Amino acid sequence: MTGNEPKSATRPHDADIGVLLTQPRRYRAFKAAFLLGRAGRLNARLVELSSPASGAEVVDIGCGPGDLARVLARTAGQVTGVDPSPRMIDYAIARSRYLTNCRFELGTAQSLPLPDASADLVTSTFAMHHIPAAHRSRAVEQMFRVLRPGGRLLLADTHPTGPVLSTAVRVMARFAAHRTHDAANDHDDPLASIDIRRYRDALRASGFEDVKFIAVRATGVLLATKP
Repeated sequence: MTGNEPKSATRPHDADIGVLLTQPRRYRAFKAAFLLGRAGRLNARLVELSSPASGAEVVDIGCGPGDLARVLARTAGQVTGVDPSPRMIDYAIARSRYLTNCRFELGTAQSLPLPDASADLVTSTFAMHHIPAAHRSRAVEQMFRVLRPGGRLLLADTHPTGPVLSTAVRVMARFAAHRTHDAANDHDDPLASIDIRRYRDALRASGFEDVKFIAVRATGVLLATKP
């Protein structure tokens, strides 16, 4: 796909995709409520942390309705959003037609439809726990593959604080862990399934360096660099 036009594609089996989100408006409303109306501020902070250079090629994996991709497009040269949900892709395309440097493709993190060393920055937010547990190492390897030397990776997921938020997230985490056959579902604390820090070793094993963790409000962020 070369622009913001829908394109038919073979849909992978659900067992290979994991948790497939199919209601973009409902997802955006839930996320806005969960983040207390600060989703826009969070996206701005994530862009600040990822620091895309002017003219950079950016890939947003698990882009969902395309909210972060559109913010990234204000700075980057070209942004490509990838998501396994046809409804999310169609919604993201419809809301991004005014952006000439933002496009969306149907695909999974563990089998990215992108060339080697084609991106300066890869982002993936609130998506890793939706990928089947057995495929997550492959997803990290794909992120490494599409990055150019010196390229940066930003992974983010919920990092709850406070008893009320933690309780709500535990329920969602247990559901996601069950759907993706996550080994963390067997732990006493299902929050382990969404703790982004669990991928630090996988990032290093795939070749990433300078792996750092930063907490931003109710979000945990991992930053890493491809040497």
